[in-house]
Amino acid sequence: MEGHHNHDHSEINEKNLLFATILNFTIAFAEIIGGLLSNSLALLSDALHNLSDAIALLIAYVAHKIGKRKSNLRKTFGYKRIEIIVALFNAVVLIAISFVLFYEAIHRFFEPAPIKGELMLIVASIGFLANLISVFILKKDSHKNLNMKAAYLHLLGDTLSSVAVIVGGILIVFYKIYWVDPLITFLIGIYILKESYVILKQAANILMQSTPDSIDLIDIKSEIEKIPEVQNIHHVHAWNLTDTNIHFESHVDLKSDLKVSDAQKVRDEIEHLLASKYQINHFTIQFEYGCCDDKELIKNGKGC
Repeated sequence: MEGHHNHDHSEINEKNLLFATILNFTIAFAEIIGGLLSNSLALLSDALHNLSDAIALLIAYVAHKIGKRKSNLRKTFGYKRIEIIVALFNAVVLIAISFVLFYEAIHRFFEPAPIKGELMLIVASIGFLANLISVFILKKDSHKNLNMKAAYLHLLGDTLSSVAVIVGGILIVFYKIYWVDPLITFLIGIYILKESYVILKQAANILMQSTPDSIDLIDIKSEIEKIPEVQNIHHVHAWNLTDTNIHFESHVDLKSDLKVSDAQKVRDEIEHLLASKYQINHFTIQFEYGCCDDKELIKNGKGC
């Protein structure tokens, strides 16, 4: 029997996302020009970070539009998982950018170059304000899916890195400490690497259909088997379709040969338990009565 399922109706504000995308593209190109004119590697690294995030925001916007398409005979689960694929792609790109920044920063440490601190400071300040605006308008939607969370974290990182560049600009203008430029670049790269790894790991686990971290299958088995009519549950699978949509399926061995109407009551009780205690929103439950020899929680190899 297949149970009822609930869909995630949380909608992001598309206008805010599109505005943040345009704003970040604008500031990224401004920082690239400013970085080249001022000869600041830190400003260029911040510009690349901004540019990658602008692209991430644009892809997030497109992915959200595609993800809203209805399920069909070929895509029976719909298109929501494209947001996870995009999040994975964004994380990989940012990790690659981090290593480029590390390489350039090390090179600058050994071969320092004069920097126009005043221009660096002005452009970084503009970038800080633009990032702060983007963070503010996307904060409300940041918890709604993995893609938006990734975009929000990257923008927050941009804001912090802009602060670091501003501090570096001040040190260069007033104290001529040019080595602070590659140092800030290196710190920005470390931050990008750390945040990207978290998103990469989460997206990869979803695509590998791993059991969500919030789900304890042993605990679920124990709770369901407390229901008087249930003898055993086995062949259990739990996975994320998206970061907000958890699916669950299992075989449920009954203690007696119940009528379909009575089995329906047992199914309703199981589904209520899964939804209320474990926030699972899609269920597929196969009832059995003395017909399956393999009673292991996780199915390995052939069996019923």
